[in-house]
Amino acid sequence: MTKRTIDYYTTMGLLKAERSSSNYRYYDSSAIEQLRFIEECKASGMTLEGIKKKIIATAEEIDVLELRLKIKGLEKEVSEVLAQLDKNDLKNQDFVKKHISNESLSLIQTLLLLINIKNGG
Repeated sequence: MTKRTIDYYTTMGLLKAERSSSNYRYYDSSAIEQLRFIEECKASGMTLEGIKKKIIATAEEIDVLELRLKIKGLEKEVSEVLAQLDKNDLKNQDFVKKHISNESLSLIQTLLLLINIKNGG
C-alpha cells in the first residue's frame, strides 16, 4: 500500500493518526489491522464511504459497551458506599473516603443534587 493511499484513508476518516510537532503523521499498531479491514471490505465490493460508515458504527458500538461497563462499575461502587454510609460510624466513613473514585463521588454528588431539586430543596 502506498503512502498516498494511507494519507487518503486518513483524510477520509478511515484511519486515525497523531501529529508530531513537525506535523508528521504517526499511526499506532491498530492502524495495521484497520488497513487490513479496509482492504478486506474493498475486496468484498464495499465502497470507501460504506467502509467508513461501518467503521463509525463499530466504534459507536464499542463506545456504548465501554460506557455500559463503566456505569455498572460505578453502580457497584455507589451501592457499596451507600451500604457503608447506612452503618454510620467513623470506621465506615474512612472506608468510603479511601475506596470511592472521583467518578463515583461526582455521580453521588449529582444524584444528591437531583434528589434535593426533586424534593424542592
